[in-house]
Amino acid sequence: MTRDFDIIIAGGGLNGLTLALAVAQGGATVALVDPGDIVVRGAQGFDGRGYALSLASVRLLAALGVWAGVAERSQPILDVRVSDGRAGEGAAPLDLHFDHAEIEEGPLGHMLEDRHLRPALLAQVDRQARITHLDCRQIAGHTVSDAGVAVLLADGSTLTAGLLVGADGKRSPTAMRCGIRRIGWGYGQTALVAAIDHDLPHNGCAHQFFTPQGPLAVLPLPGNRSSIVWTEQSDTATAIASLNDADYLDILRPRFGDFLGEIALAGKRFSYPLQLSLATRWVSARVALAGDAAHVVHPIAGQGLNAGLKDVAALAQVVTDAARRGEDPGRADVLERYESWRRFDTLSLAAATDAVNRLFSNDNPLLRLARDAGMAAVNAMPALRRGLIREAAGLGGDTPRLSRGLPL
Repeated sequence: MTRDFDIIIAGGGLNGLTLALAVAQGGATVALVDPGDIVVRGAQGFDGRGYALSLASVRLLAALGVWAGVAERSQPILDVRVSDGRAGEGAAPLDLHFDHAEIEEGPLGHMLEDRHLRPALLAQVDRQARITHLDCRQIAGHTVSDAGVAVLLADGSTLTAGLLVGADGKRSPTAMRCGIRRIGWGYGQTALVAAIDHDLPHNGCAHQFFTPQGPLAVLPLPGNRSSIVWTEQSDTATAIASLNDADYLDILRPRFGDFLGEIALAGKRFSYPLQLSLATRWVSARVALAGDAAHVVHPIAGQGLNAGLKDVAALAQVVTDAARRGEDPGRADVLERYESWRRFDTLSLAAATDAVNRLFSNDNPLLRLARDAGMAAVNAMPALRRGLIREAAGLGGDTPRLSRGLPL
């Protein structure tokens, strides 16, 4: 088989774009098969969607030449406050406080809106000569052999490479074609997402307020504006999502509180059913999965995109190092290095987010006492608190080079 590319990536979302840049930096030629339209994706206006990027994700974007173009539009996260309570009654007196000054590396992370991140990634992809970006294209199938992988597009054309990466979402057609099953469950919860204007400054502080119905995250954006991820039981969330803006705000206000003054909606509103969904395998013959194609976790810690970007950094490092040693990056033993590197970390994250959601999304008085005792213990143990901060910032464990800000 004569290979047209070293790697073909299925999916042009944030993970797919970032992976294309990462492996191209390592010297690979890449075909990025994107079902979306570049013009539409690159021209999105403000709609309130934002991402809490960990310090490791920021370093990755910096190493790929993306961060310099968006840094001034980001909002550093300087503090995180976690509290427990009931809607309309305010938070319990005890809360958990994480301060960026407790670690040496700087802010805990940055909030960056989708309207800035996605166009910056697309522009960098366009500047990279090793990447061929095929937008408005669908993959119809693929076949593998010892010589490589042949990818059939819906228009009848065929692309060949040594490796196919599925970065094509939680319903990954790539994974389905490989017979990779998924395990998991729905939470019976839905996240309501929107941007909020408020009178008072947030001072770079992110808030996570746990209620019996689910958590409410208030994440700082530039200016007097925040992004909310408001979790409710799905039936309630469906009813709230159907309301007009004024009635929506009437229900949000007692949950949000008045610590930022008067609030108003800014931009569009979104809703997403929440679930845990894990691929039983991350690799198959000449195929690897990354991002949501491999794992979907509860957004309770804001780690969904960060986990996907860590997949990107790890996979790019594994295949680049293999190619430099003269190995075929699509070979089974090479891909198993990637799977073994990322699988335990991701399973740990899935278990932790699942456990925290179950512990906090209820009104059991005994569990409430346990929660308060746990937060008090963390507050009283600076070393433990710093360890949790470093984990949230993506600095724990075996961190890939790109996630440390180093080139491949």
